[in-house]
Amino acid sequence: MLWVGVKGEIEEQIVPRAGLRLERIIGGAMVGVPWYTALKNGLKLAWSTLLSLRLMRQFAPDVVLLTGGYMSVPVAVAAKLRRVPSLAFLPDLEPGAALKFISRFVDVIAASFADSAAYFAPGKRVIGTGYPVRADLVQAAELSRTAALAQFNLTPGRPTLFVFGGSRGAQSINRALLHQLADYLATMQIIHVSGQHGWEEVADFAAQLPADLRRFYRPYPYLHEEMGAAFRAADLIVARAGASMLGEGPLFGTPAILVPYPYAWRYQKVNADYLAERGAAIRLNDDLLTEQLLPTVRQIMENPAHLAAMSHASAALRQPTAAHQLADLLVKIGHRTVPDQK
Repeated sequence: MLWVGVKGEIEEQIVPRAGLRLERIIGGAMVGVPWYTALKNGLKLAWSTLLSLRLMRQFAPDVVLLTGGYMSVPVAVAAKLRRVPSLAFLPDLEPGAALKFISRFVDVIAASFADSAAYFAPGKRVIGTGYPVRADLVQAAELSRTAALAQFNLTPGRPTLFVFGGSRGAQSINRALLHQLADYLATMQIIHVSGQHGWEEVADFAAQLPADLRRFYRPYPYLHEEMGAAFRAADLIVARAGASMLGEGPLFGTPAILVPYPYAWRYQKVNADYLAERGAAIRLNDDLLTEQLLPTVRQIMENPAHLAAMSHASAALRQPTAAHQLADLLVKIGHRTVPDQK
């Protein structure tokens, strides 16, 4: 297996740690940037197409998996020119510009939900596989709620809120929570993953909490192996509406308040609305967080019937075998035996 990534991005750290070979290309965004930046990045991507062609010759892959983003463009073009079968995976409901562009070069598009077929040209093969989640999360979903709470030394029977904003964090979510933290902790307990960028502010705030409230608050800059237990312990989640929430929330059947990131508003709003329309989540706009987050959390937490209905709706979207389905589809494409279906 060969992973093709971009210089200066997080894959330079995590791919070698996973024991995979990494090759780097260069590029940059073409959409939503000034024309001169788009021109410069276009030249980088053209050069990276030549680099990708060289990698295709050297590595001689049987199949290529693409996951969108600007770096996928030169690899998709190179695979098409070398006649290597390819699969693009769409994690969000709506594809971005890069994935829409490369859809003309790939053999099949896999998507978290088959509904995404509406965003592509008629006749394009789009197969819903579900959103693939890590094996350790699937295992954590089988934990008892009591066992999950015990990993954080939290109290069984007390409502548990899980708040997170990704590895880098979400400053607006962090500050909205901290703004009324004592009010939350008066009736519930919280697992709070602040992200590395917001950790110092959160840690300082936690240190000033009275002891009777501090015992119900578990702040962390980031969680690795314990992430699954945090999902399983939670009665309610507050998070951004990135693609992972299409798979991770439903895996645990956990209701969510989703706050689309303002600078990725369109895609995250579509994700949030998809879950909200099915009763699994409530969408809350970022600019209304400070005044509306606490009332919204209380509205759900204090209504057991509402919480149970949302949990049931979330669990109905659960697709725990998505990673296996995606892998199976990739193998079939490599053997050129994928069925002609939507």
